[in-house]
Amino acid sequence: MASRGLQEQSIQEMIAKSRNKKGKKLMEKAIPMALFIAAAISVLTTFGIVFTLIFETFEFFQRVSITDYLFGTEWLPFSGKEPLYGVLPLILGTLKVTLLAVLVAVPFGLGAAIFLSEYASDKTRRMVKPVLEVLAGVPTIVYGFFALTFVTPLLQTLIPSLKIFNALSPGIVVGIMILPMIASMSEDAMSSVPNSIREGAMALGATKFEVAIKVVLPAALSGIVASTVLAISRAIGETMIVSLAGGSTPKFDFGVTDSIQTMTAYIVQVSTGDAGYGTTIYYSIYAVGFTLFIFTLLMNLLAQYISKRFREEY
Repeated sequence: MASRGLQEQSIQEMIAKSRNKKGKKLMEKAIPMALFIAAAISVLTTFGIVFTLIFETFEFFQRVSITDYLFGTEWLPFSGKEPLYGVLPLILGTLKVTLLAVLVAVPFGLGAAIFLSEYASDKTRRMVKPVLEVLAGVPTIVYGFFALTFVTPLLQTLIPSLKIFNALSPGIVVGIMILPMIASMSEDAMSSVPNSIREGAMALGATKFEVAIKVVLPAALSGIVASTVLAISRAIGETMIVSLAGGSTPKFDFGVTDSIQTMTAYIVQVSTGDAGYGTTIYYSIYAVGFTLFIFTLLMNLLAQYISKRFREEY
């Protein structure tokens, strides 16, 4: 009886093990399929976005000359007599904001990265870095109201000729917005440099500042430049800050005290209902969006090239 009970128990265990094996095999087959579906959805979504942009942009260029679009210096789509679709004022407005943002973000971002990597204690780093990264999580519309209601009045006390809508204020605030990206990613790149390189430089008589500037910074150059390029692409695509604080007046000039309009701000303006479906103005937002897509794509490709070309392996 006892042996029969042991046999029944062993048979039950074998059945349970076989069931577990079948369940594991099903899971092993199902998980790759689920992951493939997730990857396919993301790829198909990307292709769908690109196809939509290209198709609608092609429709726009059926109505507007591509030469006038690329080289025209006046953007007046709402003109009653003869609408003008020269995109250069929008591109220049975008580049003005981006350049101002880079002038703010790169020096302060690199300074913060050098401090966190080379000078700050572990306790200070654990406190300061999360605070910097919190800035990256602030909604951009909050930054926009901050630029309009605080930064612009503050700048007007220093520059009386500054208009309420201008390029300077959103440029500075966009720089503040992308600063955490540069600081955090650059600090990660600098922290990955082996301590043996630092110790060797100090053994040769270099000061801590010289080690940071002449040794660690060049060794982490690929990560620093890649973070800067990605931050620039983020600044180019910024919408709410420039829409609220930059204005809606496209101008082909290099001033920063007057109202401007960027590519993203124009898309927001038209998308709020200023143009009917199927009109030339409606299709113009796709042409501007495709232009913006080309800008950000080139910046991302440049970041990837730089990170691979100048990567240091230790």
